[in-house]
Amino acid sequence: MDRQTKTFLMRQFREVGIQPATRHGQNFLIDLNLQHLIVDSANLTDQDVVLEVGTGTGALTALIAKKAAAVVTIEIDGHLFELASELLLDFDNVTMLRHDALKNKNQFDPRVLDAIKEKLDEAPNRRLKLVANLPYNIATPVLSNLLLCGHLPHSMVATIQKELGDRIVARPNTKDYGALSVWMQSQADTEIVRIMPPSVFWPAPKVESAIVRIVVDPVRRAAIPDPKFFHQFVKTIFIHRRKFLRANVVAALKRHLTKQEVDEILEQMNLRPDARTEQLDVATLQKLTELVRVRVPDWTL
Repeated sequence: MDRQTKTFLMRQFREVGIQPATRHGQNFLIDLNLQHLIVDSANLTDQDVVLEVGTGTGALTALIAKKAAAVVTIEIDGHLFELASELLLDFDNVTMLRHDALKNKNQFDPRVLDAIKEKLDEAPNRRLKLVANLPYNIATPVLSNLLLCGHLPHSMVATIQKELGDRIVARPNTKDYGALSVWMQSQADTEIVRIMPPSVFWPAPKVESAIVRIVVDPVRRAAIPDPKFFHQFVKTIFIHRRKFLRANVVAALKRHLTKQEVDEILEQMNLRPDARTEQLDVATLQKLTELVRVRVPDWTL
């Protein structure tokens, strides 16, 4: 396989008369060492079914396929799909899908989930991992929604915008701490493996990127009685994260609980009236959510 360098990609694209599509967030990783770092960070074995969102030219897919039991890779761009198909022709453990990975911002396309299930069911003890150079514009819904799917991933390793990586690993009382931080950390260990300058991509993005590793902790996950409720409630009360917590909870529950009932919950939690949402750690937010869920299990906005 030819080395995926900027020169190689430019020549390849010129030969077929195409340009990277900005609308699809196409920034190709041209540092081979970083491609290997992504794969190595995933600790792949012959028990792993890997989901890759954004096949690109197939360079990363090929590295993954050499170590994993199976790869389900999705590419929305028809030209790239054809290029990758040629490169991956000899890999019989790669399933290529040509469409958007997401049905909408809250759900994966059912065809993706069906393909994952098929590969997981082919042998006992298989586990799902995400390994991908994610397009910036879909990174958040891909990472968030995979934790809501029926097939819970063992881990996720991805290149994303550094700003998003900072939010995933952020701690309470910091500028990056928010609903995404809470959602990820409530059920997984999160870390930034490497920060990457724009120069390692072609075309070069305008911002820094990061390789993140998210390893799911089944015990923590099992401690969340209703993940969908928790995900939505935390997102809602973090919309205005610097406002007082009471105001955010009252606004979220205005059609379900009175202000007095909200105050009773906060008093039960020993939370001060001037507490702010951004100050609460993950465990506190989980306890708060569960007290709300017990009172209004059918809550929706």
